[in-house]
Amino acid sequence: MKGQYPDIQGGGSLILAWQVRNKKVLVIGGGEVAAGRIVNVLNADAKVTVVSPRSGLNDEVAYRVEQKQVEYIDRKFEPSDLDDVDMVLAAVDDPEASTQIYKLCQEKRIPANIADVPPECDFYFGSIHRDGPLQIMVSTNGNGPKLANIVRRRIASNLPSNIGAAIQRVGILRRKLRKIAPAPEEGPKRMQWMSKVCEQWSLDDLCDMTEDDMESLLGFFQPGTVPSLEALRLGDPDGVFDGPFLI
Repeated sequence: MKGQYPDIQGGGSLILAWQVRNKKVLVIGGGEVAAGRIVNVLNADAKVTVVSPRSGLNDEVAYRVEQKQVEYIDRKFEPSDLDDVDMVLAAVDDPEASTQIYKLCQEKRIPANIADVPPECDFYFGSIHRDGPLQIMVSTNGNGPKLANIVRRRIASNLPSNIGAAIQRVGILRRKLRKIAPAPEEGPKRMQWMSKVCEQWSLDDLCDMTEDDMESLLGFFQPGTVPSLEALRLGDPDGVFDGPFLI
C-alpha cells in the first residue's frame, strides 16, 4: 500500500483564498508593515479601520487616510476597538502590546496576525503576484519572507505576459455558460467543456475572444465540441485548432 497515497508532510499551513469582501478588518499601527497589510485587504474589498497615533503614520498610510480609503482612529489601540471586528492585523513596535492584542483576539475568537511574531499568528501573509484575476501566493510559513519574495519573482518572470487577460475572458465565458446551463447535473459537463476551451485555445486566442465570439462558442456546448477561434469566425464548425498547448 505504501506509495499509493500522498505522504503527509506536517508543519505546513492550509493555504486558502480568504474572501473578506465587506468584512471589518482592524489594522493596528501605521508604519511600513501596516501599509502593506492595508493594501492586501483593500485589494480584497474589505472595510478597513486603522488605529494609530497620527505621529506613527508613514506617508503611504497617511495617504490612505486622506483619500478616505480607510476609516481612521487617531490614538493608540484600546480593547473596545475589537468590537464587531472580523480580522485583526497588528503591526506595532511593542512586543508586550502585540502579545496583549493577540490574547484579546483569542478570547474573542477573532483571527489575528501579529507582524513578525509567527507564534502569535492565526494566518500568515505570503508574497503575492497579481495579474488581474490571477493571484499566486508563495509562503515559507513564517520562516523566510525574503526568500518567499525571491521565489515569487522567479515564478512571475516565467508566466506569459497576457495570462491575466486570458483568465479574465475565460471567467466571462464561464459565467455565460452557467446562464445557459444552470442545472447542477450539468456541472461535470460544464467543467469538461471549459477545460477543452482552455486546453485547445492559445492564450492569444482567449485574450482576443469577443462577446460575439463567446455567444457563438456557447452554441457548441451541448454537442461538447470546441472549434478553433479561426474556424468559429469563419463559420466552419469542423475546423480544429492544432496549435500548441499554452495554458
